[in-house]
Amino acid sequence: MKIKNVTIAGAGVLGSQIAWQTAFKGFNVTVYDAFEKGIKNCKTYHNRYAKLFLSSKGATKNEVENTVSRITYTTNLKKAVQDADLISESVPENLEIKKAFYTDLAKLAPEKTIFTSNSSTMLPSYYATETGRPEKFMALHFSNPVWDANIAEVMKHAGTGQQYFDIVTAFAKDIGMIPIPIHKEQPGYVLNSLLVPFLSAAQNLWFNEVSDFKSIDKTWMISTGAKSGPFGILDLVGMETVYNITLMDAKRTNNPTLFKRAEKIKSEFINKGRMGISSGRGFYTYPNPEYKNPDFLTK
Repeated sequence: MKIKNVTIAGAGVLGSQIAWQTAFKGFNVTVYDAFEKGIKNCKTYHNRYAKLFLSSKGATKNEVENTVSRITYTTNLKKAVQDADLISESVPENLEIKKAFYTDLAKLAPEKTIFTSNSSTMLPSYYATETGRPEKFMALHFSNPVWDANIAEVMKHAGTGQQYFDIVTAFAKDIGMIPIPIHKEQPGYVLNSLLVPFLSAAQNLWFNEVSDFKSIDKTWMISTGAKSGPFGILDLVGMETVYNITLMDAKRTNNPTLFKRAEKIKSEFINKGRMGISSGRGFYTYPNPEYKNPDFLTK
């Protein structure tokens, strides 16, 4: 099976990037979002990516114009998947939302369509039954930004067919990613198994008022030579995802401290529109965050 037509379900920061990268590599892409606002935001992102690729990714004007021509947008799920060879799902990190989405998707997608989830926190087996085609379902997880952190973690669940796993692995390579095959389910894949404990440790220091977030970032950046610290990374991840992960962990462990932490993220960041890089403000202000200033590490 040759992948030609790809549907991206969920037009947020990462979904919009996956869509752009896939179209840039020559595939026909349909972007689906349940809300017109999501489509509008995605088009804004794509205008931004067009300028980025022209200014710093070595793309020609013709390549960018061709990329734009390969992308269509819709809020109609039936229309979005009518000829899809592969679907990449990036809907919100909420189990019930994902189950409902796949239940609807199973009724509308052609038999040929392979389903993939870009979930950072949930395992494919959580909603494999809802897909109606568990052998054609797996995780295909991207990192932010996809063209710089260009790994694609391809993760099976117990029912994934090897032939479809191989097709998705090849597709990841075709869109410029380095495939990372994961042969059994692992919460957090490879990347987040390493990253989440690191970000959690940083948040513990800040929430417990051990140190301020800038000092924590400085400590990491000076000691390791990293370009950003954990709070810069949290801005990149986005506060909605940080909130969802924290709330999910709170419910799983019934930990009152985590419930308080989730509420603080919601009240001090999400409710104030401080969503991270995507909104121009999180812990830092963008597009010129303080940690990129030449004197940040010496203050």
